[in-house]
Amino acid sequence: MTDLQLINLKRFKDERGFFEEFYKGSFPCPFVQDNHSYSRKGVIRGMHFQETPGQAKLVSVIQGRIYDVCVDIRRDSPTFGQWKGFFLDAEEPQQLFVPVGFAHGFAVLSDSAHVIYKVSTFYDPQTERGFRYDDPSVGIEWPVESPILSDKDRTAPAFAEVVR
Repeated sequence: MTDLQLINLKRFKDERGFFEEFYKGSFPCPFVQDNHSYSRKGVIRGMHFQETPGQAKLVSVIQGRIYDVCVDIRRDSPTFGQWKGFFLDAEEPQQLFVPVGFAHGFAVLSDSAHVIYKVSTFYDPQTERGFRYDDPSVGIEWPVESPILSDKDRTAPAFAEVVR
């Protein structure tokens, strides 16, 4: 899971507010699309990924707090099927780089959250995949007791059915 990168941004504060460089282009892939997600407390979105050619993400929280989860779906990886979670908060100047080969999801812990993420390939509904956020074979420990889910996430297949 060393391919996941939690990036600390430099934030310059004064009486007016703050300034930070949000994106500088020093990543191993070009980004082609920006996405903005707004969710309320208790929402879980995930676990999602794009099949061929895959999709890297650069995740930032601009309002609120989330628990961001990545699952290694690379068959030849020693950490295949394992997950890692990160707390991301708008008050902390951090971003998470998720390379190709990971499924991604998050839970909203604050009253609401705005999440911005850059992606390395355009969204394609034909190659979009996902598996259950609560699949016991993966064992993600979500800090949300009664999640709010989309119909798609509620009825998602098991990890083993999708990641082969």
